[in-house]
Amino acid sequence: MTTKLAQIARAHLDAWQAADADAVAGTVDSYQDPDTAGAIGGDDITRHATEFLHRFRNARFEVRHAVADETTVVLAWTMSAEHRAAYRGVPATNTTLSIDGVDTVARLGETVRVTRQFDRLALLEALGYQSRSLPADETDRYFGTSSRIRSGRTARPGALVLTSLQIRDDAESAEVDLLVSPIVTALRAARGFLGMSTFDIGDRKFTLSTFDTPEAVRAVHARPHQRAVRRFFQGGLCLRSMTSVWQSTSVHDFARCPRCAAVVAVHKGPTCECGWSAPDDSLL
Repeated sequence: MTTKLAQIARAHLDAWQAADADAVAGTVDSYQDPDTAGAIGGDDITRHATEFLHRFRNARFEVRHAVADETTVVLAWTMSAEHRAAYRGVPATNTTLSIDGVDTVARLGETVRVTRQFDRLALLEALGYQSRSLPADETDRYFGTSSRIRSGRTARPGALVLTSLQIRDDAESAEVDLLVSPIVTALRAARGFLGMSTFDIGDRKFTLSTFDTPEAVRAVHARPHQRAVRRFFQGGLCLRSMTSVWQSTSVHDFARCPRCAAVVAVHKGPTCECGWSAPDDSLL
């Protein structure tokens, strides 16, 4: 990888490995991972990196696979680190853990954005946490990573597009991520697009895209999506593919009032009897 964006991606990863929170924030404009609850920037990146590096010392990142073009870089990595402070309620174990993850580094105009994905439940289990929601002897279960992309539009969804791809290995997963990035960029500007969530679970990669009307779903079929379809049908990418369109029949939106704790049926009217109004926010 020799592009300038690839150099930025490598510098960002090196900053984490050097335990330099200021450098982590200085390499990119926007950052998101499963612990940030959305994209953050500037001093917020510094604070988040400082907290992470305090909990997980001497972090080392081994890049397993890398794919790049002029606008996107995908780095699949394995991190090893020492757990030295409490994380998500798990006290310091003072042991060395190992976990896999993916950094997607994208250039949007003059902005460089990093989206980091890792399996938070797998990380907790590496620290000794045992999920109580599943039987201890359950074998037919899979874990993965997820991300959420928002358009900023708050209309109620009228249609959902659910897709699934079965991948062979990490290299193919990274190639799919590289194809998805320009699809997301195109959809952000499309009329009627509300947002997207992605889920990597086992050997399956899912996307759930939301639109305000079924007619708006045609925005999916822009040129970046056509390139991805050709890679599946003509280029041998992935083992299996599923696409589907689901039309909404009802959407019920409820919010709890922070003043009086009453539940407000926002889809009927956003204002509580006490006068509080639910904020206009995207539902998915």
